[in-house]
Amino acid sequence: MWKIISRRVYSLVFVLFSVTFLTFVVSYLAPGDPILNMMGGRQDPVRYALLKHLYGLDQPWYLQYFTYVGNLLHGNLGLSFKYPERPVWDLIAGGVPVSLQLGLLALTFSIVIGVGAGVLAALWQNNWRDTVIMAVMLALYSVPSFVIIPLVWVIDLAFYNAGLPSLPVAGWGRPEQVILPVFVLAAASVGFIARLMRNSMLEVMREDFIRTARAKGLPWGMVVRKHVLRNALLPLLTVLGPATAFLVTGAFVVENLFAIPGVGYLAVQSIGQRDYPVIQATTLLLALAVVIMNLLTDIAYTFADPRVRSE
Repeated sequence: MWKIISRRVYSLVFVLFSVTFLTFVVSYLAPGDPILNMMGGRQDPVRYALLKHLYGLDQPWYLQYFTYVGNLLHGNLGLSFKYPERPVWDLIAGGVPVSLQLGLLALTFSIVIGVGAGVLAALWQNNWRDTVIMAVMLALYSVPSFVIIPLVWVIDLAFYNAGLPSLPVAGWGRPEQVILPVFVLAAASVGFIARLMRNSMLEVMREDFIRTARAKGLPWGMVVRKHVLRNALLPLLTVLGPATAFLVTGAFVVENLFAIPGVGYLAVQSIGQRDYPVIQATTLLLALAVVIMNLLTDIAYTFADPRVRSE
């Protein structure tokens, strides 16, 4: 078991270093001169040389990369191009708790609603209620967030114009500001998890040990709780990593359209400002979130499935 976990750790470390290399190379090859952009286009050779030396841009690209990785290993994310001589961590520190809160709420919502909908659809298989639930879940899974958001805005505005309770469509912090972003961010994952849970439930319900339990006279509710649901939840562990990736990529759209001051919002703003150190740092943090979730998923599955522990 520990060999499996150690192999996962080594592979995830390789993934993180690959992310650092790719983001660094893309930033290095990007058009434009960040120092001239920082100086507002003013020609000052002395200040230009000082800033280029300060940011290490007067070195060959491979030395810049080794310096970048060395700083990362010491917890130094570098200096911002947009805000000269200001550490990148100071810029993103306020967005990390916001993105973490948004992601955890969306993941919890995805699991609770997705599992519940999948279980009900399986128990009502081939029923009109099963058809309705799966149609809604398919719509949530298929429609991208940048389409759902305008629809949510229109419905919310219609409620507001009709004098009915409505929700804020921008900002973060108050409980009512959390509902719409969490729903939009979790929508695709809810549909994905619900469809997976329904198929897993139906597969377990056809197993021989379920028929044996029914033949012994156990109540159907007990069979579902103790046997069907317990075994059907195992495949769910394998998709928590991909579900987290869904949430991370969706956070870029949701945070920007709802004006949520998180890491995704800062990353998109930094692209327009050509603030490459901030782009590199935010990309690495979001990749780190996916990597950690994948590792936790692998560990949980190792403990949950005896067949994996025996390998």
